[in-house]
Amino acid sequence: MKNRLLWPLLALVALLLLNLVVTPSFFSLRVQDGHLYGGLVDVLKNGAPTLLIALGMTLVIATRGIDLSVGAVAAIAGAVACVHIGTSDSAGTAIVGMVLALALCALLGLWNGFLVAGLGIQPIIATLVLMTAGRGVAMLVTEGQIVTVNNTAYKQVGAGFVVLPTAILIALLVLGVVAFVTRRTALGMLIEAVGVNPEASRLAGVRSRTIIWTVYVFAAVCAGIAGLMISSNVSAADANNAGLWIEMDAILAVVIGGTSLAGGRYSLTGTLLGALIIQTLTTTVYTIGVAPEVTLVFKAVVVIAVCLVQAPKARAALSFRKVAVPS
Repeated sequence: MKNRLLWPLLALVALLLLNLVVTPSFFSLRVQDGHLYGGLVDVLKNGAPTLLIALGMTLVIATRGIDLSVGAVAAIAGAVACVHIGTSDSAGTAIVGMVLALALCALLGLWNGFLVAGLGIQPIIATLVLMTAGRGVAMLVTEGQIVTVNNTAYKQVGAGFVVLPTAILIALLVLGVVAFVTRRTALGMLIEAVGVNPEASRLAGVRSRTIIWTVYVFAAVCAGIAGLMISSNVSAADANNAGLWIEMDAILAVVIGGTSLAGGRYSLTGTLLGALIIQTLTTTVYTIGVAPEVTLVFKAVVVIAVCLVQAPKARAALSFRKVAVPS
């Protein structure tokens, strides 16, 4: 009962079982033409962009920040890549387009970091600027049109397979790298120190501004990769709808996973569980036939329930013992 990850894990299991009851073949897996298919594979594939963005958001929130611009950054990445590729089917053109898109995303992350760490603007306000303007930039890049591409190499990013869908492998690779860098080096401890007390960490010799800049750049690059996945999956860039509200799903995934919005300690495993819950919840909505007009209400109820059982008082009550709960 003490473990914060217990309740997200139970919520994920409950949602998966509900899908199994409604669709008995939900857990079935099959191999066709060397590709693995099934309901669980679809959940992982569709949740890969949310997981990527949630990973970047976890580190940002751990430094007492927030990034509302990731959805717009994802739209910009897809727009830049697709416009550059155009009608070409060359793998080289696709690679250059993706590199240009991710480089631009890194610059946008630097801009957010400059506003937050350099000018001292509140993160929610600083990133709200790019959240609003970013869609306009994406629309400017695509000239207000949905840009379609037919590039085999580019399609591999979001719709390709290497036994498992490529999107899953990319997301797991990024998760593994982040886990290794933050848990096997001092970077994770420094991020937590900045989140707990930025001024104290600065006085202790930690370059808190550099840490903050780094996490915002990383969050933007993760959003860029997610944007490439989204546009690649449909072979098109839609500046209006690509990554729309995905920042909200990412924040929910981080919070459900047990990371505090007050900064400090964070959980990458919790973020993974949170992202899976959000995507499984989306799948469940369609599986059980929830009416479209109440879909968001249904999702909100489940998310609120998971967050409530993570509260100290609720966990103390469920463990049937009295504990001191900080006021």
